[in-house]
Amino acid sequence: GNTKVQQGLPQPPTLTHQSPKDYIIDPRENIIIHCEAKGKPHPSFSWTRNGTHFDIDQDPNVNMRPHSGTMVVDISREKVEHYEGVYQCTARNKHGTAVSNNIVVRQSRSPLWSKERIKPIVVQEGVSLVLPCRPPAGLPPPIIFWMDNSKDYTHLITSRVSQSLNGDLYFSNVLREDSRNDYICYARFPHTQTIQQKQPITVKVLNRNRPFKFCSSINPVDERRPTFLTPSGPSSSKMVLRGQVLEMECIAEGLPTPEISWTKISGDLPAKRTAFLHYQKTLRIVNVSESDAGDYRCTARNRHGFVHHTIHVTVKAAPYWISGAPKNLVLAPGENGVLTCRASGTPKPSITWAMNGIPIENSPKDFSRKVEDDTVIFTDVQVGSSAVYQCNVSNDYGYLLSNAFVNVLSEPPRVLTPAHKVYQVIRNHQALIDCTSFGSPIPKITWFKDSRASTLDGDPYILHDNGTLEIHVAQMHNSGKYTCVARNTLGISENHVYLEVKEPTRILKQPEYKIVQRGRSVVFECKVKHDPSLIPTMTWLKDDGELIVDSDSLTITDVTENDAGVYTCIMNTTLDHDSASAELTVVEQPDPPTDLELTDQKKRSVQITWTPGDEHNSPIQKFLIQYEDSLHHRGHWHNLTEVPGTKTTAHLKLSPYAQYTFRVMALNAVGYSRPSFPSRVYKTEPAAPDENPTGVQGFGTEHNNLVISWKPLSGLQSNGPGLHYRVMWRQKFLDSEWTSVTVANNSKFVVSGTPTFVPYELKVQAVNDYGAGPEPVIAHGYSGEDLPVAAPENVQAMILNSTLAEVHWDPVPAKLIRGHLKGYKVYYWRERSLHKHNPHHVEKQILTFSGNHTRGMLPGLHAFSLYSFNVRVYNGKGEGPASPTQKFETPEGVPSAPSSLVITNSNLDSLTLEWNPPHDRNGRLTGYTLKYQPGELGPVEELALPANETSVTLLNLKYSTRYKFYLNAKTVRGAGPAISQEAVTIMDEAVASRQVDIATQGWFIGLMCAIALLILILLIICFIQRNKGGKYPVKEKEDAHTDPEFQPMKEEDCTFGEYSDNEDHKPLKGSRTPSNGTVKRDDSDDSLVDYGEGGDGQFNEDGSFIGQYSGKSASRDTAEGHESSEAPSPINAMNSLNSFV
Repeated sequence: GNTKVQQGLPQPPTLTHQSPKDYIIDPRENIIIHCEAKGKPHPSFSWTRNGTHFDIDQDPNVNMRPHSGTMVVDISREKVEHYEGVYQCTARNKHGTAVSNNIVVRQSRSPLWSKERIKPIVVQEGVSLVLPCRPPAGLPPPIIFWMDNSKDYTHLITSRVSQSLNGDLYFSNVLREDSRNDYICYARFPHTQTIQQKQPITVKVLNRNRPFKFCSSINPVDERRPTFLTPSGPSSSKMVLRGQVLEMECIAEGLPTPEISWTKISGDLPAKRTAFLHYQKTLRIVNVSESDAGDYRCTARNRHGFVHHTIHVTVKAAPYWISGAPKNLVLAPGENGVLTCRASGTPKPSITWAMNGIPIENSPKDFSRKVEDDTVIFTDVQVGSSAVYQCNVSNDYGYLLSNAFVNVLSEPPRVLTPAHKVYQVIRNHQALIDCTSFGSPIPKITWFKDSRASTLDGDPYILHDNGTLEIHVAQMHNSGKYTCVARNTLGISENHVYLEVKEPTRILKQPEYKIVQRGRSVVFECKVKHDPSLIPTMTWLKDDGELIVDSDSLTITDVTENDAGVYTCIMNTTLDHDSASAELTVVEQPDPPTDLELTDQKKRSVQITWTPGDEHNSPIQKFLIQYEDSLHHRGHWHNLTEVPGTKTTAHLKLSPYAQYTFRVMALNAVGYSRPSFPSRVYKTEPAAPDENPTGVQGFGTEHNNLVISWKPLSGLQSNGPGLHYRVMWRQKFLDSEWTSVTVANNSKFVVSGTPTFVPYELKVQAVNDYGAGPEPVIAHGYSGEDLPVAAPENVQAMILNSTLAEVHWDPVPAKLIRGHLKGYKVYYWRERSLHKHNPHHVEKQILTFSGNHTRGMLPGLHAFSLYSFNVRVYNGKGEGPASPTQKFETPEGVPSAPSSLVITNSNLDSLTLEWNPPHDRNGRLTGYTLKYQPGELGPVEELALPANETSVTLLNLKYSTRYKFYLNAKTVRGAGPAISQEAVTIMDEAVASRQVDIATQGWFIGLMCAIALLILILLIICFIQRNKGGKYPVKEKEDAHTDPEFQPMKEEDCTFGEYSDNEDHKPLKGSRTPSNGTVKRDDSDDSLVDYGEGGDGQFNEDGSFIGQYSGKSASRDTAEGHESSEAPSPINAMNSLNSFV
């Protein structure tokens, strides 16, 4: 039935609060006995004391609180004992009567010990002893403890000395130090917070007769097997009530002190409810159940034997509810109902029923009521049969008294849940929507949603008996308006509530685990998504302690070790939360190693050990051992060896004649630690050198000497004082004797008067005051070089094309070179062009061919020119004489582009082209070709012009049209590159006059003059630069690159040479060699070795060449050889501008 109380509805009394059954009161305070109840109308109260009516009005010390049954007794004028007794409260109204438990009121007692004189106890050392406490019987029983005058009793209780459950103090065996005259037993009474004490007990322990007073150890013959002091005999029994605490104890005496252990003979001990206390002497089981009954065995054991004691435990039970106390019934007229009073206990309890406090058998007969043992059955109840029924369940160990009413009502339904209540839940969580109602008969609940199309029944809805509607997994579409309807035979009631399903709060980006160096900064981020209608709050925790941060990121600057830990971000809304954690590990360099020790000391080695410092959360990867040699290099530390981070010892190999100090550094992922404190000094004895100097070389600085050099030994390598060197040499292949000389601590020795460039064998041996080093290995060298005395013979030139020639020669015999052959140099120069228009020109160039070559290419030549050349050999000393100078001519090539192209006399349908011949004709010009076309896509016209022409007028052109012109020159070898120009035929006279006007403006003429002056200054600077080196500057460039075959050229100043091995002339402006100094071979079979290495030329990938003269500046010919489009003249620039205006 529904027990919800309705305002204004009749209801029998229900007790809401009463004092405990066993009520112990403080005699110093007023007595308050509680009894509260509710009902409609409000109940009236009365009391009985010791079974008879207690007339409160007749006792001036007693009054009852208003609207309450609670009784207050003023004890200021009356002794407390007068009011001790058994009280029972009755609450009644016109619908029934409820009664309380029997409340036994007793005052707390904390009596004194009876006065007694306790005699001193005298015992022999080693025997057992019991000091009785026997506290006075208090109410409730006191808590017992023992102390001496030091006021600290914890030191008294040991495995040897025990306090039993009844408070006595047991000694398994006494020692001399147990002698004391102040053993005091105390009783603490918790209810009144008072402590009483027993008279002190004096204990005197006598020493056994011994030859030495100070010898207090027990003789083994006095030792004995255990026996029990308590409990006595082989077995005992104990009774405990269900739900209470079972405590069993076994205290044994013996020497040495016995150890106690426990087992349950009839099963296992309940692990979660069991505890062993007082050095295993007490077994405690809490919340006892029937299963704890049985036999328990304690065993006391020492090295002389053991003894058992069995405790038989029985479990009794005061009555307890099986399915709860009887529940109130609200019935409508004509309905049926049942009151059930189902309880258990050991022994089985008896059940009695009463109605309105009167035993049911003495109550008026009622045929609608039937009593069957623990049940009262009601059938077809009528108005006026409301009452309170008492069920009393009792056995020897206690009783249960419960009140339950039967309220016969006739009421239409009422919904008690507030109207328009809003329920908010998170998607995918359970939603519970209440419809608490009242009515008699009990209303039937139905639910509707939104439009009330149908009742909500079945998946996903679950309807509970109390009217609550459950949606087990709520989704967004479950949001809306819900209506609950409560119906019974007397009427109908409905209520509207609302469900809002919200999106869950989710952490999208969790904070990441961080390993951070000390002193750096770290940021933890926590990106969160939540329902926009919910107000979020972000909380950060460090190791479960809250931080003051209201942000989705947490920044920690200047991190220290204290910042390490687990950081958690928690996003809370009113409905849910999400959290994520990450750990911060703070790392830094390790602390330096400590406690350096030197062991296993030998002549040439020592063992070093150390203790690692704190690694600060980053494992030590290795240790570095360094040394300082204060004899040879004081103040300088050198690395000696490394060992893995798992080791703390190292074997150090040492040199003789040193004074070592060692230190150790640790390395982890962050870096090296500071060095450890240095070890003590370790000196090694001197010895002969172990090694000889390295890097022994022999070479000449003059044509008649030999310089022997070596890398001297270090101070540590000297192995002893007095280091010097024994230098030995002899001429190779002559089998002559070694010449030897002693040299002080130096790094070279010069042998004079040697023949030129002769091979030698050399040895250098280290010697000190303790002996010589090992036999030195033989090194090889040569005495000094001299200039070569012969020139290459049979020198020839082969012309390959107009810009490339190949020179051949015979090698110079090795004897005539008088040194290491370094290579050959070809000197060549252009005497003049074979064309009458080109000026006379001489500038020498050099190509160097490293190594033993017999031919070489001369690239980048000018076509149609006369060249002279000769060849020389060179060694480490310098060049030999030149071969006789020879000449060769280069054939004709294609010309360069015309040097200028200017458009004049531009009219509506005609214009005039004027040009200058090419700077480099590279042969005899045979004519010009002019191509032109209107627009981008118009037809191309071609015109052949004779070689002596420098202008042409074109007629019948389209007016107002842009034309593009291309002009190139030709020799017998073909056409050269074209120069281009654009122009527009004039639209009308106005435009033409405007063109003239612009061209004649003063500012425009001034600008053009300034540009011309600037170009003239640049040309003069170039000319000055070129002439710095004298009349015929020759700049040799030795190959500094790894590739001996080739040397890239530099692009210097304003110099460009031009060369092509095919007929098209392709000037490559700004071309560069690949960065590694090599070039790709073209399809010719010529080896790149055949091209010289001087800084005088290089190939590009397509075989075209950029040459450079060895001087600082290019020839005038080359300077003039640029296409006119590179540097247009002022006039050309002006005409170009005009043509676009």
